[in-house]
Amino acid sequence: MTDRPADTTDGAGSSHDREGDEAYQAWREAYDGAKLRDVPFETMSGVPVDPVYGDGPYPGQYPFTRGVHASMYRSRLWTMRMFAGFGTAEDTNGRFKELLAAGGTGLSTAFDMPTLMGRDSDSPWALGEVGRAGVAVDTLADMEDLFADIPLDEVSTSMTINGPAATVMAMYVAVAEANGVERGKLNGTIQNDILKEYQAQKEYIYPPRPSMRIVTDMVKFTTAEMPRWNPISISGYHIREAGSTAAEELAFTLANGFAYVEAALAAGEDINDFGKRLSFFFNSHSDFFEEIGKFRAARRIWARWMKERYGATEERAMLCRFHTQTAGVSLTAQQPEINIARVATQALAAALGGTQSLHTDSFDEALALPTDKAARIALRTQQIVAHETGVTNVADPLGGAPFVEWMTDEMERQAEEIFAHLDNLGNGSILEGVYAGIENGYFVGEIADSAYRFEREVNAGNRIIVGVNDFTEGDDSNPNLLRIDGAVEEYQRKRLDTVKRDRNQAAVDDALARVTADAEDPNVNLMPSIIDAVRTYATEEEIAMAMEKVFGTYVEKAIV
Repeated sequence: MTDRPADTTDGAGSSHDREGDEAYQAWREAYDGAKLRDVPFETMSGVPVDPVYGDGPYPGQYPFTRGVHASMYRSRLWTMRMFAGFGTAEDTNGRFKELLAAGGTGLSTAFDMPTLMGRDSDSPWALGEVGRAGVAVDTLADMEDLFADIPLDEVSTSMTINGPAATVMAMYVAVAEANGVERGKLNGTIQNDILKEYQAQKEYIYPPRPSMRIVTDMVKFTTAEMPRWNPISISGYHIREAGSTAAEELAFTLANGFAYVEAALAAGEDINDFGKRLSFFFNSHSDFFEEIGKFRAARRIWARWMKERYGATEERAMLCRFHTQTAGVSLTAQQPEINIARVATQALAAALGGTQSLHTDSFDEALALPTDKAARIALRTQQIVAHETGVTNVADPLGGAPFVEWMTDEMERQAEEIFAHLDNLGNGSILEGVYAGIENGYFVGEIADSAYRFEREVNAGNRIIVGVNDFTEGDDSNPNLLRIDGAVEEYQRKRLDTVKRDRNQAAVDDALARVTADAEDPNVNLMPSIIDAVRTYATEEEIAMAMEKVFGTYVEKAIV
């Protein structure tokens, strides 16, 4: 633990007497008990700065508007989690190792479209898509290759997948245990946010209600057996990428979170147990102050609802901890190098907003999957924000600024209007309101309207996108792009064929029959039978179809 810097005042940016300020005294006690990074907390000119400025509530205090921890980035920087996945599992394993060697502190896995849809690489649905936009994972053999020689008890892993999330998490558990790492030691997150799939991304398999049963089973399983694992990353990212406003991203995301809470409570879970393992995933877009206000409002809203509506009594169960990714939809194919500047400002907004982990997009992602060089620049962008700007020395540096406080309040006001609408739709239940909003097209319609309004503003020239509708000279670059060879698909199909030929088919059949039987019984947790099935090298699609026999599949209704 480093020596504390000499405080210019009393450690909270105020020179008046704090003796009677109970909130300050509680914050100071928590701050003094924190382990700090071994760096000088001072400006580039050598001027010491305090850990926080202004009055309470302070960082780490309810409702956590100013941050989830008393010392924030003075103790620990956000996790620098770079998204990677392409081609075969061996290809992505190599990229993982490069990112860790370059200073990344967490892995984030992108799966290809067939995997995201619960389909194998030899499915007719997969033709032309294998390994193109992420890594192909069909069986446990692929997961073994994906994380080969990576210490899973030391690295935090995030996996972005929803419809078949239970199967992919089961594969991860099976790989870890085969390598001597107990499931209780695994640290990471699986997205598993199925509600936003019906609202924005459309990568679902089953109808909403049986899908929620799977999510709830995963919450129960991880609460009991994987205490360091986050079973849901409630994601506004894809809602924003689909075209929503910042306030809609905030409100739809938190409403989905409330829905998961209500489902878990209905299943008999203790909010103070499972609430600690819920996390969030937000988009950091280009409107700098709006994004900061959104992040601050998210913490405040979540804490208040968890305490006042759902009865959480432990502060850790009230924390809105979140990962942030810079806005992929903001990246331009025109003059792609200037995306580096976009990503830098979006990353800075995420840091000023108090994110717990961050992914920075690569400048070439509007054209293709990122090259090694582009991914390294994206990681270096985070490192510049963390180590050169000074924003990590002070918690909530913009807190108290009139515009930032107004923006935080405005984000909250707009979100509460949406919650009231959903509560009314569900007759007092946010969960039922979300189901109704999916079924009647409310979410899809609101996002489409917002996307249309924005596009009209761009097309009319009322909103400037540099390099697209103004400042267009100089678009003559031809960056080197990562291209996925068509041979990848042939290789993956042959590999899958070999796995199927070499496995014990009778064991596979028995395991799949058990998955179906467990799906038929709502009182049985599905995770143990899915883990047993992946250990027989049953494929992702076979396991999905074993549950489809009971749950059916979902087809979105046309809304006119």
